[in-house]
Amino acid sequence: MSAIRGRIAHITSTAPLTWEYYADGILVIEDGHITDLGPAERLFGDGLEPAACEQVHGLLLPGFVDTHVHSPQIDVIGSYGEQLLEWLERYTFPAEAAYVDEAYAAAAADVFLAALLQQGTTSASIYTTIHRQATDEVFAAANRRNMRLLAGKVLMDRNAPQNLSDTAVGGVEDSRKLIEKWHGTGRLGYAVTPRFAVTSTASQLQAAGELHRDYPDTWVQTHLSENHAEIAMVAKLFPEAEGYLDVYDRFGLLTDRAIFGHCLHLSRDEIARMADAGGKVAFCPSSNLFLGSGLIDLAGLEAAGIDVALASDVGGGTSLSMLRTMGDAYKVCRMAGQTLSPMYALALATLRAAEALHLEPYIGNFVTGKEADVICLNARPGSLLERRLAQIESIEEEIFLYMTMDDEACVTRTWVMGDIAWEAH
Repeated sequence: MSAIRGRIAHITSTAPLTWEYYADGILVIEDGHITDLGPAERLFGDGLEPAACEQVHGLLLPGFVDTHVHSPQIDVIGSYGEQLLEWLERYTFPAEAAYVDEAYAAAAADVFLAALLQQGTTSASIYTTIHRQATDEVFAAANRRNMRLLAGKVLMDRNAPQNLSDTAVGGVEDSRKLIEKWHGTGRLGYAVTPRFAVTSTASQLQAAGELHRDYPDTWVQTHLSENHAEIAMVAKLFPEAEGYLDVYDRFGLLTDRAIFGHCLHLSRDEIARMADAGGKVAFCPSSNLFLGSGLIDLAGLEAAGIDVALASDVGGGTSLSMLRTMGDAYKVCRMAGQTLSPMYALALATLRAAEALHLEPYIGNFVTGKEADVICLNARPGSLLERRLAQIESIEEEIFLYMTMDDEACVTRTWVMGDIAWEAH
């Protein structure tokens, strides 16, 4: 048994939005799971010895959950210029081609997961590359760290460089082998991952849908309606479809276990159809701003009954920090004439993200019985953020400052299943 004492906050419900905050709280952990949470005064009254607690300076939160991120794109973050399709050709595809080298892929997987933990992201839904061995390395690295993680080998059998193209049969069979090896191993899950309709033939999408039906507890992840040129290309490639979403639906890829990245330009019919099917949306504000793709209608999607969660979308996004992503989400909402409260932004990066991925029985908050993925936030000594934090009066104000003034150094410790996985020096 271990106990961490400090200031503690977590989201207890997303509908309605509720949260708890303890100015002097204790989180009790046994065998990697949370067994109690409450004010120090109560736990001491229940017999917990103060000497048994580790006093932590800072704000303790549940580990962040990134619902859409590309592991091979860590080396193209912040690449200048271009919109989506040109950006893929100029930066993304060359970077992903390097993962044919297994040693390179193994080293890069370690770098990527270490970077996630450094930013307080303890769970993520990851796109790898077309390479089965590179995907294997991501799963192996995550398993060594005991992370709760989803990942999938990218499927592409057209409109991609020859060295980054698989086949309708071969790509799905590689995915099947990865499912058999990794899905359900430790805290890992598999996501069937056609990159997007532009880079998959009807045959490949059909095979991907059949694979998901064969393993119904897997996930589906792909991109949808990110960019106007992309939408036009999908319409040209699939003239028989009644829109972009219909392409996925007709192949069995629109389910309540499917999470679609972006969804900026959906029609009313597509929104209603996604809501009826239970599809989820990964909101990627940093990427949408950086690539000039557009502004999401967060309020409209949620009013229709669609679950929306936050995602970094690195490398289109410019940081793995979910705090920065929360700040960009606030700006996107303001530009769209909407607002985003700090506590709801926190929900989108924790409990709502877990719900969108069907992982809320395990992660997302500090409810008793859940897995103890925890992070600690602190301002750098002498920073302007430290000065501002000294002036605030509520947990809402504190979260808002972290999400608007984060400099990628605010996470000072990350625990995975109760064990320290990363700590600032």
